[in-house]
Amino acid sequence: MPGTLKDLSRRPSLLTAGHRLCAGCGAPIAIRQLLLAAGTGLVISNATGCVEVGTTIYPQTAWNVSWIHSAFENAAATMSGVETAYRSLKKQGKVRADFRFVALGGDGGTYDIGFQALSGAVERGHRMVYVCYDNGAYMNTGIQRSSATPLGADTTTSPAGTRIPGKPGHRKDLTAIMAAHDVPYVAQASPSHWQDLVAKMEKALAADGPAFLNVLAPCPRGWRHESSETIEVARLAVDTCFWPLYEVAKGAWRLTYRPGKKKPLDEWLKLQGRFAHLFRPGGEAIRQELQAWVDRKWAELVARCA
Repeated sequence: MPGTLKDLSRRPSLLTAGHRLCAGCGAPIAIRQLLLAAGTGLVISNATGCVEVGTTIYPQTAWNVSWIHSAFENAAATMSGVETAYRSLKKQGKVRADFRFVALGGDGGTYDIGFQALSGAVERGHRMVYVCYDNGAYMNTGIQRSSATPLGADTTTSPAGTRIPGKPGHRKDLTAIMAAHDVPYVAQASPSHWQDLVAKMEKALAADGPAFLNVLAPCPRGWRHESSETIEVARLAVDTCFWPLYEVAKGAWRLTYRPGKKKPLDEWLKLQGRFAHLFRPGGEAIRQELQAWVDRKWAELVARCA
């Protein structure tokens, strides 16, 4: 289990202040929490995206760990090569220090164009942790929809108007897809529940083989909520069961948080401008469909964890 907040606050910051990510961005909040669990001896492969662009504007870097910039689609493939080279050098006695390996990407570079590299890496069994910071769209390139975008969300490529009422179709359940790869550890986490997130990163790093973490990362710019509301938006995603917290360790599914009272999804939707059109005449049917989808997915997850 992770240490107390005081213990964690004494650990060195591996992602420094002064990066260029937006005020209230959920990604650096989550990444700082993840890095508190990691400690030293870490190598990170970072796909092109918000975090890469915002933390490494040449000639500066916000990272206090070994860090590699990968293309949008191949962070997992890059780290596969690094991890393989490390094992070879370790076997030859040319490297004695212990290192751990993390690949990092947004939902665009993970759910979509990076999925082939991710699936291949975990199928081959590379000992690495892949972390997806899920902000629900291609935020870095202009808020285009991704397969992580929820039904009805207004994006630049699924604009809410007379033709379509936002993004058609529900989001992909990538966490369950990764669990289907039968890897040692898979989990879903949120920066609103920091102890849960840190504990899951510790388990992922200790796994004897590949591990995958899917972490919610609210985006004030793309979700159109106040910068000060990031953690509240993340917490409501959990309490409405849109983003349930669970883990799959060696095939065993387990809820790591169950809301005392499951809140209606509207409480989460109404904080975000990307869903504002759903609260105007004609939008109720989509809100009802979203609620029904959340209810069904939650019931399936509870049954699976039982």
